[in-house]
Amino acid sequence: MSGNVQLLNDTLAAAKVEGRAALIAYLPAGFPTVDGGIEAVKAALDGGADVVEVGLPHSDPVLDGPVIQTADDIALRGGVRIADVMRTVREAHEATGKPILVMTYWNPIDRYGVERFTAELADAGGAGCILPDLPVQESALWREHAHKHGLATVFVVAPSSKDARLAEITAAGSGFVYAASLMGVTGTRESVGAQAEDLVRRTRATTDTPVCVGLGVSNAAQAAEVAGFADGVIVGSAFVKRMLDAPDDAAGLEGVRALAADLAKGVRRQA
Repeated sequence: MSGNVQLLNDTLAAAKVEGRAALIAYLPAGFPTVDGGIEAVKAALDGGADVVEVGLPHSDPVLDGPVIQTADDIALRGGVRIADVMRTVREAHEATGKPILVMTYWNPIDRYGVERFTAELADAGGAGCILPDLPVQESALWREHAHKHGLATVFVVAPSSKDARLAEITAAGSGFVYAASLMGVTGTRESVGAQAEDLVRRTRATTDTPVCVGLGVSNAAQAAEVAGFADGVIVGSAFVKRMLDAPDDAAGLEGVRALAADLAKGVRRQA
């Protein structure tokens, strides 16, 4: 079975035709429970997200800040497994028809098996994978199987990336390029800043693939700012924080839905 890279491409292209950036939400699988995590992903999509990244919880995340680390810890203590991540992708995609990616560090895939992981993700209706710690020069095996199964390979670029390195990364990737807006880990910020705009400009000089910005966006005003120069706005910690701060699961889901609706307005009113 083929994955949904084309659905992802079409979704990002449709947002561009509408003259806006796409809204991409991140939520970890298994948080607060597997069932609760599935409902959270659906709530984000129902609220207005165009795409969701489902996080595969990891015990030693290098990109994720304290909010997502807390959620990952809850999911891991709850016994979340890769099968639960695949189920999250499957049920969220079947319920909404929207593209769902998995964001994961390389070690779990390496241990699980590249062929097995890509085949199962495609079977679940997944659109691809974001791989923040997989070096491009070591990615040939992954890209071979991802391409075979119709999955996007999304790499992360950072403000420290030199132009030649950006060209190497964007040539190898597909779906979109994840532009980390600043050096550091995920989390809400007071300002996303000029660093992100410069990185998007430099990245676009190397590729026609959409460039989406993450790390730091937490409200509609910031979403509008980023939407003014990027093809997509990625929001993670702010969604997870709504869940963590809620008095109960129902309130958490409503918080996720409301934040998605607010951010969806933001990407439509570019600053």
